[in-house]
Amino acid sequence: MVRIVGIGGSLRPNSYTQIALQVAAQRVEALGAEIEILDLRQLQLPFCNGEKEYAEYPDVQRLRNAVSRADGLILATPEYHGGVSGVLKNALDLMSFEELSDKVTGLISVLGGQSNSNALNELRLIVRWVHGWVIPEQIAIGQAWGAFSPEGKLLDEKLSQRFDQFAQSLVDNTRKLRGVS
Repeated sequence: MVRIVGIGGSLRPNSYTQIALQVAAQRVEALGAEIEILDLRQLQLPFCNGEKEYAEYPDVQRLRNAVSRADGLILATPEYHGGVSGVLKNALDLMSFEELSDKVTGLISVLGGQSNSNALNELRLIVRWVHGWVIPEQIAIGQAWGAFSPEGKLLDEKLSQRFDQFAQSLVDNTRKLRGVS
C-alpha cells in the first residue's frame, strides 16, 4: 500500500493551507493510499541548528520516523513574502537525505492574493536537492479566502478537478517510482 505523509506549513488556526492539505489527503485516501498528516501546530520542533540529534525534542524523531516510513509526501505551504513558510522550511531542514531521498512529492501553495508559483518553485528546488521526485501536477490556490466553504469544501469545480488529478498523479507516480502496489 502507498503510504503518504502530509505536512502543512502553517501555524494559523483555521488555516486555509491545512484545509487544502486535508482536501488533498481525502482524495489520496479515496484512491487507496494510507495518509498521515503531521500537523506542525501540534509538534514541538526547535529551530534547526545543523545538529544531528535533538534529544530534548522527541517530535523531531517523530517527524523523521514518519517521513522515513512514507513512500511519498504532500507539502503544503502558505506563501509568505514570495516564498515557503519558515515553519515548513525548518521542518524540512530538521530532516536529511536519509528521510527525504526518493520520496515522491506533491506540492500545494495557498495565497491570500493572486496565485503564482514562487513557493512551489522553491519547494521543487528543495525536494530536488534532497534527491526527491516532485510530480508535475501542483496546486496554487490564490485568494484562498474565497476558495472554501465554511465546512472546508472546495467551491470551484475546476479546482476540485485539479485536486483529483493531483491525487491520482501522486498515487500513480509513487507506485511507479517506489515500486509499491
